[in-house]
Amino acid sequence: MSEAKKAQLLKALLSIVPFEGWSESALTEAGASCDLSLQDISILFPRGVTDVLRFYNQQLDHKVMETLEKNGLADMKVRDRITLAVRTKLELMTPDREAIRKGVSFFTMPLKASEGMHNVYDTVDAMWLAAGDTSTDYNFYSKRLLLAGVYSSTLLFWLDDSSENFEKTWAFLDRRIAEVLKIGGTLGKTIGKISALANKFQTCSPFAKKNL
Repeated sequence: MSEAKKAQLLKALLSIVPFEGWSESALTEAGASCDLSLQDISILFPRGVTDVLRFYNQQLDHKVMETLEKNGLADMKVRDRITLAVRTKLELMTPDREAIRKGVSFFTMPLKASEGMHNVYDTVDAMWLAAGDTSTDYNFYSKRLLLAGVYSSTLLFWLDDSSENFEKTWAFLDRRIAEVLKIGGTLGKTIGKISALANKFQTCSPFAKKNL
């Protein structure tokens, strides 16, 4: 029941945010339209708007994962899977683009920046998992760090894109993915060499021999 109430309140708030922003007063107004008291709202979202935005982002990420599961990813290259994931997320947000713009502004506030980063991490982690990523070494973190840059920059480009069907955004996304693949390859080789050197040093170290 609480999930249904959260979704109902979010829907009401999304219709208000383009005019009033992501504010506690807007949340209260949305709650009133859903017959929810201030106490009801605080139970559903203890941290107010911050929790609403987290919930909204998680709902979108879940839909992205569902979409990817229906698209036969087994026959797609990893690059195409990730491109599809980012594009799907932006397409899902299109009806609420002005609310998303207000959300980006909300997370630029100093006290909310870390929450914005958490949301981005949730998104890129979900995208990699949906794409079939099973890495557990340094690749796990490097992949998410690189995708966070791609997703964030593409999101900002998309917010100001006035081209038909966001064609310029998709072209921008393709370029960013290509750039990241080059960086990722170089990064992987560099870390691989460092790891090999460290292992060699450990093997040759007199301290290592003493412990044998």
